[in-house]
Amino acid sequence: QVQLVESGGGLVQPGGSLRLSCAASGFTFTAYAMSWYRQAPGKERELVAYIPNHVGSTNYADSVKGRFTISRDNVKNTVYLQMNNLEPEDTAVYLCNANSWRATYWGQGTQVTVSS
Repeated sequence: QVQLVESGGGLVQPGGSLRLSCAASGFTFTAYAMSWYRQAPGKERELVAYIPNHVGSTNYADSVKGRFTISRDNVKNTVYLQMNNLEPEDTAVYLCNANSWRATYWGQGTQVTVSS
């Protein structure tokens, strides 16, 4: 059974940091590129960060460049999103995505709220 389980969300003040994790199981993790998306109320889902399955560059939305870092641990089958200097505009549900030519999988999401 394929599972992507996100964790690490919560309430943080502006300027704070959070680290999201996405634990994957039920598929060959190293065969999939991994991404983090986010969706705020009333807005479309947007790609936040992308990391390929092996060699290649990471990519980020312009709005998070220099503040967010995506990484993966192919031993633990986990992808991370380190988020620094958070802004109220970063408030959203953050979703983990696994993608390859075989299939695309989504997690359920974790809520991130940036507020004072």
